[in-house]
Amino acid sequence: MSQRTRRSRGNRTRRTGGSLNQLPWAQINNPYKPVDIVSEENIDAICGAAFDILETIGVDILHEGARQVFKKSGALVEGERVRIGRDIIETALKSAPNTLTLHARNPAHNLDLSPGRISFGSVASAPNVSDLEGGRRPGNHGDFKNLVKLCQSLNIIHFIAGYPVEPVDLPPRTRHLNCISDMAILTDKVYHAYSLGKERISDALEITRLAHGCTSWAEFDQKIRLFTIINTSSPLRLDGVMIEGAFEMARHKQLCIITPFTLAGAMAPITLAGALAQQHAEALAGMTLLQLFAPGCPLAYGGFTSNVDMKSGSPAFGTPENAQAALIGAQLARRINIPYRSSNANASNCVDAQATYESQMSIWSAVMGQANMVMHGAGWLEGGLCASFEKLIIDAEMLQMMAKFLQPPKITEADLGLAAIQDVGPGGHYFGTPHTLERYETAFYDPMISDWRNFESWEEAGSNTATERANGLYKKLLDAYQEPEMDESRKEAISDFVAKRIAEGGIANDD
Repeated sequence: MSQRTRRSRGNRTRRTGGSLNQLPWAQINNPYKPVDIVSEENIDAICGAAFDILETIGVDILHEGARQVFKKSGALVEGERVRIGRDIIETALKSAPNTLTLHARNPAHNLDLSPGRISFGSVASAPNVSDLEGGRRPGNHGDFKNLVKLCQSLNIIHFIAGYPVEPVDLPPRTRHLNCISDMAILTDKVYHAYSLGKERISDALEITRLAHGCTSWAEFDQKIRLFTIINTSSPLRLDGVMIEGAFEMARHKQLCIITPFTLAGAMAPITLAGALAQQHAEALAGMTLLQLFAPGCPLAYGGFTSNVDMKSGSPAFGTPENAQAALIGAQLARRINIPYRSSNANASNCVDAQATYESQMSIWSAVMGQANMVMHGAGWLEGGLCASFEKLIIDAEMLQMMAKFLQPPKITEADLGLAAIQDVGPGGHYFGTPHTLERYETAFYDPMISDWRNFESWEEAGSNTATERANGLYKKLLDAYQEPEMDESRKEAISDFVAKRIAEGGIANDD
């Protein structure tokens, strides 16, 4: 490196993690074509195999009402096993909407799930939480609320994907009441409710109705204001408790995302083709059920196929196979014209290089497949067993960089800069040219935590790693957090409802 170049780097404006450089809140538009990594003939083969699975093997439906819905459609029901003909599936899915809008309490945070539109969500469902000071610890209500506040504060996080961490210090029977009301009040973004039976979903719907100021269920049902994930119990089973919650959501025209949990080599065939065929079959079964139950109810297709480590049996994420499965899952969703959900996942046990490169694999595959919703977009560690404050910030940085990448550069006469090139000529530099001075403040992406100083300046400032800088930044965000506005009468109504339900004991017989 020349002496002149080193001086220039050392003397430039410091762009470190000391201040928060956020992109403005905006839903991401992907202007590039989706990446199709297998042929249409390959998609035909996977779809054909999925139909064969449903017609000849079938799925176990652990809910009598759901079995009756299938039976009325002409499906073959024998005990808990249901075999579904291709014609039933194709007819049912014709009523599923292919473009959806999720309505937030703040309309500025509404989410469009039409093709090419991408939204990033928070980590969800982790039983543990971690940061540099406190280390790894069981989830608790205080950390839960802080993670929700961070999700509200970070513009690149578009929705709360579930409880960012499970607050195990709250009683299981009433935990959902605290968590849903916290998300309804501490954020004004779209959030998720767990489909664990009718009661939990009914309570979540009521809290959301009150938060949105809807005076009737007829008014509430006009818009999608809540979403849930319906996980199949792979292989080839739909649990009754999930179906109960899904039916309640469908009655109110709220979004259900059908997501098989197909880990190749464990709950699905070890080959990617076999795992995806099973994923597609399970997703089709769940979506068909809901369209038969409530034609026209909003649906999305969830892809979560990855592989296990065949040495230990542990789930692996951010792998080449995981990325391929996400991209092919997107192709399968496009084939049936249904919005698609993917994830940002990794299997690292700490915030390190592995956590970052596995997450980047996940993010790239989700974005280039044009997933509409990216679950676990920020904060996920340990294959989902831990939510990390520092990883939340690092992921937000990566997501912002992806958002910037998805904005194609302008190619105009002024941007081509021929006059500046002529003025500088061979061997000069552009630091002082009018072309540079007119643009330097906004020309490039300005990071939240990346440190672009030279080694000597970085060392003098304490040699902080990206993880350490992320730690400092999440604390600054919490210090600066401001609760979004909500009418006091709505808050009181939510508080009264939660207090009433807690006094009643919450969920009955939930042991």
